[in-house]
Amino acid sequence: MDLRILHIDDDFAFAQLLKKKLSRRDCAVMHENDADSAIALLQKEPFDVVILDHYLENTTGHDVLERVRHLNIQVPIIYITGSNEARVAIDAIKAGAADYVIKTVHDDFFDLMEDAVRQTVSTARLKREKELADDEIRRGKERAETLLAEMNHRVANSLALVAGLLRLQAGSTDNEQLRQALTETQNRISAIAGMHRSLYTYDNVSHVEMDRYLHALVKDISSTVGSQQNLVEIVVEADSIQLPADKAVSAGMIVTELVTNALKYAYPEGVAGQIIVSLKQQDASQARLAVEDFGVGMDSHHNNPASTGLGQKIVKSMADTIGGGIHYPARDKGSVAEVIINLVPA
Repeated sequence: MDLRILHIDDDFAFAQLLKKKLSRRDCAVMHENDADSAIALLQKEPFDVVILDHYLENTTGHDVLERVRHLNIQVPIIYITGSNEARVAIDAIKAGAADYVIKTVHDDFFDLMEDAVRQTVSTARLKREKELADDEIRRGKERAETLLAEMNHRVANSLALVAGLLRLQAGSTDNEQLRQALTETQNRISAIAGMHRSLYTYDNVSHVEMDRYLHALVKDISSTVGSQQNLVEIVVEADSIQLPADKAVSAGMIVTELVTNALKYAYPEGVAGQIIVSLKQQDASQARLAVEDFGVGMDSHHNNPASTGLGQKIVKSMADTIGGGIHYPARDKGSVAEVIINLVPA
């Protein structure tokens, strides 16, 4: 198939010679000697490549390049200059020309021109194909993200429904031990639902913005506790850290268990206090997640006869998954539990 070439040059004799030479090489060449006519033709008809001479009547090829770029005409341009005009050729390349050829009337010029034409057309086609492929990848990614967001939306809603049913069940029983067990299960499910909610409400569908997630999680936990919620203040101090969904839900489960435990055991009934949930980045590879209080101390947390030990097992398992396990640094008053989270993928 012939390549469609537009040659812009006010040298009619040279234009006829170029047309004759390239026509023998499967190229269909149209000639325009006027810049305005050439621009109008480019706006109406498709061409594979333009051959543009520097010197034109009342203008230069540089001006034509500028107009083509301003009009967003997508066609590769090969620039023709004299043998002593290297600076002109360089400026043309900077202005958007795809290639240049030194102008002569010898046969090797036409060989060089044919090579330049075919290479330029091949490069332009590869570029267009890449742009199409990139656009298809982008649209595919957008479709996948939309589907993933919808899936997270549905999962979050379903889990919220389950948590709501557990809340109703807990409120309808007179058995305090059963009520606490149902409430704790509700909080665990809410932690997972909150993670899925974060994934579909924020721009990033694969990572969770932990500061927002932890604030929402603590709010959900506070709404499930009894009279202590009016006395114990839960404070969240979180850096702007994003975690993958699997690590985020593990961190959420850890916070849920530790905060629930502190609400139950850290402060005696009727005593005001504070629980601090913090997530602070230590360096590029680690972050510290901690829950601390200023109450009765760690022994009361772990040795309380009302505790089933399930929460401790969940915390230990999740902490081992996302970092170096759970640690309880000694302190004079109250307790602190911390996990060093690995931020770098294994």
